[in-house]
Amino acid sequence: MLGFTTMLFFSATLYSNASEPLAIAVSPVLSIAPANVVIRVSIAPDAANRSLVVVTESDKYYRRSRVQLDGQEAPRMIPMELRRLPGGEYEVRATLIDGSGHPRALAHRLLVVRPPGGSELE
Repeated sequence: MLGFTTMLFFSATLYSNASEPLAIAVSPVLSIAPANVVIRVSIAPDAANRSLVVVTESDKYYRRSRVQLDGQEAPRMIPMELRRLPGGEYEVRATLIDGSGHPRALAHRLLVVRPPGGSELE
């Protein structure tokens, strides 16, 4: 489990290549419930960027956020905070949407929140 956790930590905290239109960083990627987690979505400027959809989900939790973007003028990084996450394994997905409602880019990261007391995930 330690090897997987180490691999998860390094893969989820690094930004993707700067030439990619979309990247996610999650911090921390391993925590104890109830956890506060910061998600940073990095977006390459492009006139076609109109919205960003970020979904965080596990077996027992679901959150979807949509942020309107103003194309080339949109911020290059959008931070989000998730508060009091219960224990579980989460997938965080970000989708960059164009003006026609079509996906332009997709990025995802994994996140693990252990239950209080250090017991294994349910």
